[in-house]
Amino acid sequence: MTPETNRAIDAVWRIESARLIAGLARIVRDVGLAEEFAHDALVAALEQWPESGIPDNPGAWLTTIAKRRAIDFLRRTGRLERKHELVGRDLELRNDTATAELDAALDDDIGDDMLRLIFIACHPVLSRDARVALTLRLIGGLTTGEIARAFLVPEPTIAQRIVRAKRTLSEARVPFEVPRRDELAGRLASVLEVLYLIFTEGYAATAGDDWMRPALCEDALRLGRILAELVPHEPEVHGLVALMEIQASRIRARVDAAGHPILLLDQDRGRWDHLLVRRGLNALARAERQGAALGPYALQASIAACHARARMPEETDWARIAALYDALAQLLPSPVVELNRAVAIAMAFGPAAGLELVDALTEQRTLENYHRLPSVRGDLLAKLGRLDDARAEFERAASLTRNAWERKLLLERAADCGP
Repeated sequence: MTPETNRAIDAVWRIESARLIAGLARIVRDVGLAEEFAHDALVAALEQWPESGIPDNPGAWLTTIAKRRAIDFLRRTGRLERKHELVGRDLELRNDTATAELDAALDDDIGDDMLRLIFIACHPVLSRDARVALTLRLIGGLTTGEIARAFLVPEPTIAQRIVRAKRTLSEARVPFEVPRRDELAGRLASVLEVLYLIFTEGYAATAGDDWMRPALCEDALRLGRILAELVPHEPEVHGLVALMEIQASRIRARVDAAGHPILLLDQDRGRWDHLLVRRGLNALARAERQGAALGPYALQASIAACHARARMPEETDWARIAALYDALAQLLPSPVVELNRAVAIAMAFGPAAGLELVDALTEQRTLENYHRLPSVRGDLLAKLGRLDDARAEFERAASLTRNAWERKLLLERAADCGP
């Protein structure tokens, strides 16, 4: 197989796999089986397309192959006679009729199927790690190896998470449906959490030799955009999309030619992707137009928008950012939010005001191994001229981070404080 054909098949799979698995899962009522049938179609493509060429409609080709596997399975198990039928009613299995009905079932309500699949992959019955892995596998179309490399986890570990997740969904008999209105808010929060976890791991890698993993940002953003079109009246979905769009706009400016990290206030804003900025501001406007009070993601997007609207760092409206963090702390009280609020307070009202808030956080046990706490404290101490104390804080932060680039940056800041 030529590299060009391999790349083309990979691209087709990334585009079509989620829709295909979603349609199959609605029919066979089992995510694991649906993925198995979809992968059977992928294997067939890998075997046949190098010789026959990529079909004009590759998605339809994959659907036909997967559909045959589903029909064979339903024929063998007799599920056509059960109450959870292919299209909600009994069918007698005649080849022409069953094929036509299954074609219609696969092609119908694609948007609804995708929404159902997203809610299943992010179901709260699964652990957070399992939800992330299953979402990237089913909705993102990533292989087990790709997910493992992205999160610096051994491939067998990711494979086990995915297998256990599918088994858990099956044993819990999770229905293949969008939650009822009274359950939607809680379940949607789980979906948004997973998408943002994927994005943040790409935007600021927690460990390893890479400062960022842009492919993960792209996957999370693509999934967020899909979700925003599937549930257009949910303001927090638009808030999350806005936050990711604006943060993603900075990716090119976050490193220099050698891959060295560049902090926000030192970035060349001309290198920001202003198309993504506009998309983010438009998504934020969509969230605001829903009329409800802004939720945590929309508030964070509003903070990001303050940076995006400032042509130069000194034009940043830090007082507004501090006020937005006040609102966020009311909705989402956490030491990390308070730490970010302290940074905004320091920028708006001086490092001494920020340091007072940061010092109060040093008693928080949840932050004792969080490298950003000594990093922020070191920065404020340096601005106040307390260089010896600042150096110690930067060195402590460097010892806590698991990211190689971040460690290097922190040690450089410690060295700048003098011997």
